[in-house]
Amino acid sequence: MRVFSISPDGLQESAELPDQLAGKGYLWISCTRQEFGDRLAELHATIHRLTGLQLVDLHVSDLLNHQLPSHFDYTSQYDLLVFRRLASVKGNDPAMTGLPNASPSILHQFDTSPVGFAVFEQVLLSVHPADCTVRDAYAARLLLAASGDPRAAAGRLPTSPADLMLRFVNLMVDGFLELRRELTRQLDRWQTALIDPRARFYNWAALLETRLALHQLDEICEDQRSAILDWIEALEDWPEAGTPLDQRERDLLQVRSRDVLEHIERVVHHVRRLEQSVETAVQIHFNAQSNRTNDIMRTLTVLTAIFLPLNLIAGIFGMNFDFIPLIHSNVGFWLTMASMGLIAVVLAVYFWRKRYLEHAGQ
Repeated sequence: MRVFSISPDGLQESAELPDQLAGKGYLWISCTRQEFGDRLAELHATIHRLTGLQLVDLHVSDLLNHQLPSHFDYTSQYDLLVFRRLASVKGNDPAMTGLPNASPSILHQFDTSPVGFAVFEQVLLSVHPADCTVRDAYAARLLLAASGDPRAAAGRLPTSPADLMLRFVNLMVDGFLELRRELTRQLDRWQTALIDPRARFYNWAALLETRLALHQLDEICEDQRSAILDWIEALEDWPEAGTPLDQRERDLLQVRSRDVLEHIERVVHHVRRLEQSVETAVQIHFNAQSNRTNDIMRTLTVLTAIFLPLNLIAGIFGMNFDFIPLIHSNVGFWLTMASMGLIAVVLAVYFWRKRYLEHAGQ
């Protein structure tokens, strides 16, 4: 568990739950799903002590559920957002739910475990998988920003729990976008193998798994998009701000929410483009194989047409008759062979001029 106290004066991290809020700041309580279940009573007591509110039992179940799709829910006291992450993992953990397992040389296994956020006015509770590197990466970014380091990507610390939650979600969506290059490279190699008319493609089972993985990724992104849209609608229904500063912070939340939504739509567009590319490559593969089969059949047909008259001549001279022209001549054999060779050459030239014997690559 990591606890961050964020205020206009800076940021402080501790491993223990505080007894009270510091000044005008707010608190970010970040824990794993296992810790949330084990220390539920303590977390309930801390949230009630800091905010005077408690989590609804159904929302507690949502935060503990590692198979829940992305969705948004709210009460009059706090908001709840469940957002599924996408991360490549090593090994094969059967407890993880995610994209179908694929061959390591084709597509990495992905973990799409959900991350839950309970957004109070001065407290943000986030529940993560056990190996959530995104949480640690964003915490490092916050500490860097609080230290005043010019290398910090964030210009300033988040001003509210909602702002922090949106920045965290935006970082998770950027993780989706970072996987585009890897997926594109892997699928490009497959497309090259599929389009090559002289190559034999055997990885049909792996290709089917990849198509299913892309389809499931599309569904996950659609759930994320619906959750963010519900959040934006709820944000628009918030009470009017009392001061211009509060109104500006609300406007910034709306801008950041729309930015997260735009990133999700980019991921959806990219996934669908990859699905279309795979479908197109498969169709081109079958068309190329069909064209290759047609070329082979055309060549065999031409060869049959060339040797058919030769077989006819050989059959005629092989008849069991005593009186056949040239049968008793000393030059009969050579005249017959010469005529057969001439016929074969004439037919080959004729079919070549008709482009029946043209190379498939020309």
